[in-house]
Amino acid sequence: MNLKKSYSEKYGYERLITERNSPLAYAELDFLYLSEGQRFTVDERGKEFALVVLRGSCKIYGENFCFQNVGTRKSVFDGVGEAAYFGKDTPFTVEAVGGDVKIAVCKAPAEKFFEPQLFKADSIKTKNLGYGAYARKAAFNVAENAKANLLYIGEFWVEDGNWASFPPHKHDVENMPQEGFLDEIYYFEFDKPAGFGVQMVYSKDGALNEAYKVKTGDSVEIPKGYHPFSVAPGYKGYCLWIMAGKDRGIFCTTEEGHKWMLVK
Repeated sequence: MNLKKSYSEKYGYERLITERNSPLAYAELDFLYLSEGQRFTVDERGKEFALVVLRGSCKIYGENFCFQNVGTRKSVFDGVGEAAYFGKDTPFTVEAVGGDVKIAVCKAPAEKFFEPQLFKADSIKTKNLGYGAYARKAAFNVAENAKANLLYIGEFWVEDGNWASFPPHKHDVENMPQEGFLDEIYYFEFDKPAGFGVQMVYSKDGALNEAYKVKTGDSVEIPKGYHPFSVAPGYKGYCLWIMAGKDRGIFCTTEEGHKWMLVK
């Protein structure tokens, strides 16, 4: 099973992870890359959308809403990514402002409609997670601050050989409130062209046991199992994580042999 897909920057709209080419139950990922003044309209029915601006700035508008100057960073290492949410059957148009803009377009099936929502950088919660060699910073861009059906989205930054999603955890069975079923996508960027990391995805029974070298533009699908990540020493790694499930939130189970690390 190959869970890795790659995106190469080019102007326009690209569908990367879809309901037809992925083992995931809910989450999908597209990319939108526009030059200054370029516009693109999305009108896809039956789904909710969350846009995370990876770099650049844009205007996003539609019937009865207009979000100006969404996006404040020059790269994914320049603060948190501003985001916007659009509910079921809500067409929207994106226009690049002040230069190129690169956007991760996250989506999932939707039953209930929610109004458009904007999440500016100063309203997005950040948190330092882990200790020592698994210390990292995380942001919660479209999380408890959002009203949504399935989407729950954030970012994390890892550097110099450190690990993330550690101790290894999973969220692939419905056993609330301890664990919920949420599939997930990781999208990666690195601070230098040669930068890379290793993303693992494995299940307790060994039926799934994958490890991928990931570079800028790579994504890994996580339909089930544990999924720790490590960045190569000397580099900084960025990950956009896109979770989708009926129990929105961090409802996960730590791998049994590593639970002792949670007491720190």
